[in-house]
Amino acid sequence: MTLEKRPERIVVLAPTATEMLFAIGAGAQVTAVDDQSNHPADAPKSALSGFQPNAEAIAAHQPDLVVISSDINQIAGQLGTLKIPVYQAGPARTLDDSYTQLEDLGRLTGHTSEAADVVTRMRSDIAQIVEKVPQRQVKPTYYFELDQALYTVTSTTFIGALFDRIGLVNVADRAELRDANAGYPQLSAEFVIDADPDLIFLADTKCCGQTADTVKARPGWSGITAVRTGRIVALNDDIASRWGPRVVELVRTIAAAASEAG
Repeated sequence: MTLEKRPERIVVLAPTATEMLFAIGAGAQVTAVDDQSNHPADAPKSALSGFQPNAEAIAAHQPDLVVISSDINQIAGQLGTLKIPVYQAGPARTLDDSYTQLEDLGRLTGHTSEAADVVTRMRSDIAQIVEKVPQRQVKPTYYFELDQALYTVTSTTFIGALFDRIGLVNVADRAELRDANAGYPQLSAEFVIDADPDLIFLADTKCCGQTADTVKARPGWSGITAVRTGRIVALNDDIASRWGPRVVELVRTIAAAASEAG
């Protein structure tokens, strides 16, 4: 999409897009963000919802650009009838998707060079992190937990692909699971116990209070290698679920855990 002029009143209904816009220097142009956008701390948080978007509430902010992640309730069309331009920054499947969104937002907001700098820095930082991870003949295995119902990711997802880069093997990457639920299958406790992962990554620490102690207390989990060796990594839920510039922090955390694994 193209805009006739640089937007000065941007409404954002996607936490990742909020992080991207501030990272490329467009923060001053953002007038309102959704109720889930909590980074950076000075983002103009509002009662707007990305899960239940309301065209009238959005229009009340008089935006000249609205950024969404998904077209829930056909909000893009509703805003279109009000002559409000919409850019959809959907969930990334690859790092290249993240880079493209950053570049698009840079072009739309008049921060092309700043966005290019962020992308270059991300590429360089991730490459350096991956290069320093020891190469092993037998790669460590891992289980990535999205919630207490044991939903996880396979390597077909954005998050799973990051672990692949580090050289870890996903216990959920079985033929019958790889594409289940679009790469987000639900496992059983028996499955995880039998898989005996070397590492466990928890992406449900903020939302659900999961810790190494709560995992250890689960029936049958105390014998899992990751639990016995203390290789349970508590992640920041937000960083683990977004695909903006802070993905570098996630890669760094994964790499550190992989480097220390047996």
